[in-house]
Amino acid sequence: MAQFYEALTRELREFIEAQPVFFTATAPNSGRINVSPKGMDTFRILDDRTVAYLDLTGSGNETSAHLRENGRITVMFCSFGKTPMIVRLHGHGRVIRSNDAEWNELHGRFPLLAGERQIMKIAIDSAMTSCGWNVPRMELLERRDGVPRYWEKKGQEQVAECWRDYNAKSIDGLPTGIMDGVEVDANGDTAGAAADARNAMAVHAAKPSAR
Repeated sequence: MAQFYEALTRELREFIEAQPVFFTATAPNSGRINVSPKGMDTFRILDDRTVAYLDLTGSGNETSAHLRENGRITVMFCSFGKTPMIVRLHGHGRVIRSNDAEWNELHGRFPLLAGERQIMKIAIDSAMTSCGWNVPRMELLERRDGVPRYWEKKGQEQVAECWRDYNAKSIDGLPTGIMDGVEVDANGDTAGAAADARNAMAVHAAKPSAR
């Protein structure tokens, strides 16, 4: 049977921190629902009512657009091991970028990964557990690191171009805000975005990662 919690307990924290993958779900007020798998040690518990994850640059930016519009988000963790369990965190999130005041403190909690885009900070409204008996048992072979390796090879200028060309709007046409405050020159180049991307990496390089 499902059980609800107003905040994370020690048992829930331990379960969440042991999972190698998590899933996020968001939706606009009107439009398509988005569900995304995440991994690579990018999730952090800040306190019993607050969590955050480091978001990497990809072909879409749905979560940012949805959080910008209504803030609603669900994060799900499920066990693929011997003991079945599912944990869902229902909450409201907001996007933290490199020019935000909270960026430096939050950024230092995550590993240094090329292609980082933003941090999603989530206030938990409630946590819920369920049995997970339908989830198959599987073994983790290895963690994939294709995304940071790809952007490390491409460089921050290419990251900025991806933000401009593919990340500025959701598939339903909602603005993500990733280009807010970025100046585009006469050639359509986004030097400001590239500078933001480089600055984010430089700020973190001076700080050790802390879980």
